[in-house]
Amino acid sequence: MRIDKYLWSIRYFKTRNMASEACKKGHVRINGKTVKPSREVYKMDEIMVRKNQINYELSVLDVPTSRVSAKLVDIYRKDTTPKEVFENQKLMQLNKKHTRQKGEGRPTKKERRDIEDYLDESE
Repeated sequence: MRIDKYLWSIRYFKTRNMASEACKKGHVRINGKTVKPSREVYKMDEIMVRKNQINYELSVLDVPTSRVSAKLVDIYRKDTTPKEVFENQKLMQLNKKHTRQKGEGRPTKKERRDIEDYLDESE
């Protein structure tokens, strides 16, 4: 089975076109090598997929004949992504919520009210 079709069938990408684009951009590696969307996938291949700033590491256990339900995905792949990666992602998201870049414009109504509450508490 092609790598783009495999990633689509085990539900790492919503559409096959998105999986194909990820391969073309170099976000998919098999056994450490960047691959084209037409590359065949075999049992025991090690796949690395970069998606949403996370490097997912997968081992191919079997190749499905078509797209599988979410409950059956674990039959066809083994996810070996370290837990620290997900924790780092959560910390990055929390950090983005609390910082405001210069030039982003005026504060929203909620942010303005929070600032006013903070200033009223200090007085």
